[in-house]
Amino acid sequence: MQNFINRFFFILPASPKQLVILVILFVVMSVLEAFGIGMIGPFLNLASHPNLVNESEFVASIYAGLNLTEASHGIALLGLFIIALFAIKSFLNWQIKTYVFGFCLKVRGKLCEKLIQEYLSVPYTFHLSKDSAAVIQCIIIYTQAFALDILMPILNSAANLMIIIALSGLLLMTSQLVVIVLIFLFLPLILILNAFKDKIKYWGKRVSYADESIIRIVNHSLGGIKETKVIGCSGFFEEQLSEQSREYIEAGTFLLSFQVVPRILVEAILILFLVGITSTMILLGQDIDGFIPALSIFALSSIRLLPAISNLSKDVSKLRSMTYVLERLSHDLREIETLKNSEVSNRTVVTKISQLADHKFKNKDFGQIIFDGVTYQYPGSESPAISDVFLSIRKGESIAFIGQSGAGKTTLVDIMLGLLIPQGGDIKIDDISIYNNLRSWQNMIGYIPQSIFLMADTIERNIAFGVADDLIDHKRLQQALEMAQLMDLVKELPDGINTMVGERGVRLSGGQRQRIGIARALYHERDILVLDEATSALDNETESLVTESIKSLSGIKTMIMIAHRLTTIQHCDRLYVMEKGRIVRSGTYNEIVLGNIQS
Repeated sequence: MQNFINRFFFILPASPKQLVILVILFVVMSVLEAFGIGMIGPFLNLASHPNLVNESEFVASIYAGLNLTEASHGIALLGLFIIALFAIKSFLNWQIKTYVFGFCLKVRGKLCEKLIQEYLSVPYTFHLSKDSAAVIQCIIIYTQAFALDILMPILNSAANLMIIIALSGLLLMTSQLVVIVLIFLFLPLILILNAFKDKIKYWGKRVSYADESIIRIVNHSLGGIKETKVIGCSGFFEEQLSEQSREYIEAGTFLLSFQVVPRILVEAILILFLVGITSTMILLGQDIDGFIPALSIFALSSIRLLPAISNLSKDVSKLRSMTYVLERLSHDLREIETLKNSEVSNRTVVTKISQLADHKFKNKDFGQIIFDGVTYQYPGSESPAISDVFLSIRKGESIAFIGQSGAGKTTLVDIMLGLLIPQGGDIKIDDISIYNNLRSWQNMIGYIPQSIFLMADTIERNIAFGVADDLIDHKRLQQALEMAQLMDLVKELPDGINTMVGERGVRLSGGQRQRIGIARALYHERDILVLDEATSALDNETESLVTESIKSLSGIKTMIMIAHRLTTIQHCDRLYVMEKGRIVRSGTYNEIVLGNIQS
């Protein structure tokens, strides 16, 4: 229970004060509920025995105070008061329910925002080991489960518990013996719920795992739709989905069916109680007429207690089945928090240059990029991926990293991009560490990978990636199109820059997608371009066109390239050969490539 509470408040993106306010409102509602039902007994008693007005000094004093001369007038007035009381209670109940629904949905929205912010800001290493289906499940499904299947049941349970306490108090004032009998009748229900709590958690986890698997299968099958169709393996994915659907159905059926058991038992217990006590009194020859007011209170209380107890037990079962949601959300949030803290501690140079922490790097304002003994080792790896790398890149220079797969080229670039934080060494702009202001450093870099990410949107929005429509600089957009040699393509298209590219740019050729990636970097006015195998997936003719676009930027931009095809880096000023995370050789294209051929 303590773990549940701790995790709940750790995840909750709202002030606990709001929950306190809701609990106070629930208390007010329960008091009105009990008071309203409690008035029914006196009303029926007066209606069936008008002479009580004269027999009771208390009732007589009320009549005198209100100047009532007829018993019927007082009964009618009491009836109107009860009607008004129930009307106020119903309206207040509706308002509270509306607030609860809005509060829960607002919490869901805030939690979604919090998670996406955390997942986007977490160190890159988190995503290297995370399944995207699990992340999507947390953001979309688990946030909804937290709001509607955890937070709302907690609030509903609090409301129902207040009503149960208030009505139990009312029944206790009416007859202590009856309340004791009810408690003994409900003991089996409590024991049954407690006996099945572990099973409920088990079924809940099975539903969660099946749900995550379904998302993963859909991602794999539709994400690789071309391969799925060409290979003809749609049946494989359909069978996987069918298997997980069966798992989801089986676990979900057990889970949902058990959640209705409490309501069925509560109904049976209360009906047994009402019919049993009435039948017993008749068999014992008791005066039923005098017992009607008390019986009416029990009947009305039971009508209200039935859904309250039923919903409370159902919500408790649901909360037990949703513990995996709290475990998963709190695990990810704590893992992100730990990674962020470890990322800060990994910046070994920060303590030396903390006085310059507000430094702002500027595109035009640097002389060289310096790698000063950079070392990096992936978590869980036995050896460093990068070891003691020393090099400098002058502004406006074009350099390339070459070497076999696994040599450390991409890792070195990821460190340069600020995605990985080295455990040793530093990267500097002139004499200032990039870790003084990593965001400012990243604002200088344009990244062009082998596979350009394109949204299912227009050419314009893909180039001005992350910029609102009303803030797009169209003059700068035109310049980027020209420098990336895309202007001819745009002019040929009927809708020009407003042409939809399709999901992941499926309506464009590979070369066109790459040039949009270059245009994106140019639009954002990045002076340092990092090209990670940017042409390796293209045919020779298309590669030549893209390479020409890249060459035209030589001397204008500082370019850092990773390449397997040596023909694409002939224009580079220097080449660095990497082996096992180290730079083993450097020189010009003629010295490195042609020198090897001649030798």
